[in-house]
Amino acid sequence: MRREEMADLTAFVVVAEERNFTRAAAKLGLSQSALSGIVRRLEERVGIRLLARTTRSVAPTEAGERLVQRLSPMLRDLDQSMADLSEFRDKPAGLVRITTVEHAAKTIIAPALKPLLTDYPDITVELTVDYGLADVVTDRFDAGVRLGEQVAKDMIAVRMSPDIPMAIVGAPDYLRKHGAPSEPQQLIDHRCINLRLPTSDTLNAWRLIQDGREVRVRVEGPLIFNTIDLILDAAVAGLGLAYLPLDQVEAHMENGRLVRVLGEWTPPLPAYHLYYPSRRHTSAAFKLFVDALRYRGPR
Repeated sequence: MRREEMADLTAFVVVAEERNFTRAAAKLGLSQSALSGIVRRLEERVGIRLLARTTRSVAPTEAGERLVQRLSPMLRDLDQSMADLSEFRDKPAGLVRITTVEHAAKTIIAPALKPLLTDYPDITVELTVDYGLADVVTDRFDAGVRLGEQVAKDMIAVRMSPDIPMAIVGAPDYLRKHGAPSEPQQLIDHRCINLRLPTSDTLNAWRLIQDGREVRVRVEGPLIFNTIDLILDAAVAGLGLAYLPLDQVEAHMENGRLVRVLGEWTPPLPAYHLYYPSRRHTSAAFKLFVDALRYRGPR
């Protein structure tokens, strides 16, 4: 295969995966018109339409999707081979792409990045905060961070936290008006603030202990968010009860802005784990990132 043909195929895969000419052009360092010409030239060469275009979207055709599925693993292997060369440099370097939930990003990953990036300034870490269960292979992430029970069995999983204490909280004004629930069944009478989970398009169930066993309770209320920061703000404002990691509400509990309820019925969540596919070759930068996040128990 000629060098320009390989470049055209690479450009096509980027457009198909980004589903947007503007983003793909920026990623490739090309103008949109040049990138459009490359794709058109490729389609003329193979004699098949590879991308379906409208004024608002771009998506691979059936033939284009089949080509992407064949080419993407090959291109990832090439990228990995180039990344592996960084091990021969004086200091590890390269991009590490991670999909994570915001609580893990704020409380575990962010604190670990300062010493890592100080010691290894040639490493770049890209964090994408998302409550969806991302396919790290398809979406070209190096790894993901989720609760241990959410990690697929075919992934390598590295524990990166203790179990996560949770709390149900409400503002004093809210509790004076609506009363404090004394058992889980009473949540049905309360205004609860929900978290939307994008993968299943459902609301996050609250985990509670009932009759000696853990149950997942679906609650209802006036507000639904996709970020815990907004849920916390709404709870402090007295708009309802919230189910949040304890470390995110402790300061508000100490200053009296929030009150915890149903504490004895609220079990911790399973620990966060870093997960990634089994690969024979991983870059030095990624190995250092994994080691920086590995949970080593209480200190």
